[in-house]
Amino acid sequence: MSSALYPEQLGFKSGESGTHTSRTMMLDELTVLLASSNAACRRHEFVRLVVDDNVLAKSTVATRRLTAQRLGELYALDTGSPLFRALLKLWEVDRAGQPVLALLCSLARDPLLRATVPAIIGLRDGQAFDRDAVTAALRMYAGARLNESILDKVVRNAASSWTQSGHLFGRTLKRRQRVKPAVNAVTFALLLGYLQGLRGPALLRTTWCQVLDSTPEALANIASRASLAGFMRFRHAGDVVEISFPDLLTKQEIEMTSHGQD
Repeated sequence: MSSALYPEQLGFKSGESGTHTSRTMMLDELTVLLASSNAACRRHEFVRLVVDDNVLAKSTVATRRLTAQRLGELYALDTGSPLFRALLKLWEVDRAGQPVLALLCSLARDPLLRATVPAIIGLRDGQAFDRDAVTAALRMYAGARLNESILDKVVRNAASSWTQSGHLFGRTLKRRQRVKPAVNAVTFALLLGYLQGLRGPALLRTTWCQVLDSTPEALANIASRASLAGFMRFRHAGDVVEISFPDLLTKQEIEMTSHGQD
């Protein structure tokens, strides 16, 4: 995967490693941390909440520090990052959409988790989790860079993250289930494509939108609701689709995405 597809200056991450070598997407920790903070928090204040105030109730200082580090890898915890700033603004919009919202941000920032998308999204509703397919997808992405022990851990952690998001269910035997796209998750999925430089109808057909288990037509209807609520601007007339995010992105960030296509 070309790093140009995932602009790091806008919050994405590429490369050969990812947080899922040791952790899941940590939905419970993120939920508690955001509930314990406010929109004005800076990165060092999030770290203080985790390490000094121990809002996540970790048993040792070392564990608290590692937890803060891993959460930072997955979510940035920095309002200078458009991904985290948007996540903060959208988080309380619909609590039912929070798990998928967190997953989308994790996918943008962990290339190993991102490599598992086709193997999960391609499963039929009710179909059993295919460990071999996920392992093969990771091998194709990482080659020999992950030994068997680490590869096994990434598969287990990725399966847990997809379960936390609602795409899988079950403990011993996990099966696929479809998620219901919420306004905040749809807004964030469209934003990810926009930050990559995509424009127009293509924004409704990205991998991010495929994660929402819906059709472009249904997503357009939800995007219209998001537009009325002020989270984005959405106009759909015939074959023309116009989407922008003046309230979620700075002028400079919008300019940085101008290499996109119509």
